[in-house]
Amino acid sequence: MPSEETVYEALEEVIDPELGLDFVSLGLVYDVEIESPDVYVTFTLTTPACPIGPQVSEQMKEFVGDLEGVRDVHPKMIFDPPWSPEMMTDDAKFALGF
Repeated sequence: MPSEETVYEALEEVIDPELGLDFVSLGLVYDVEIESPDVYVTFTLTTPACPIGPQVSEQMKEFVGDLEGVRDVHPKMIFDPPWSPEMMTDDAKFALGF
């Protein structure tokens, strides 16, 4: 079973197509729970009107599902708490001019 760190590294492959940065750096991944052999990922989008939720869920399933020891990946999209730019890493803020 992968570590939480390994799951977050896999989630860095999930890219926001509009912003060109990964979901982890953008602060869009709220939580990762590992209940062997399943992984649960709680995430949000930059806005509830953003249409990429299904695509993001599929990418999470693909990248995390490729990790050794993972049977199923269960993405869960939430909007509470709402995302804000303050949740981004310093590198992401710099890349986007914040």
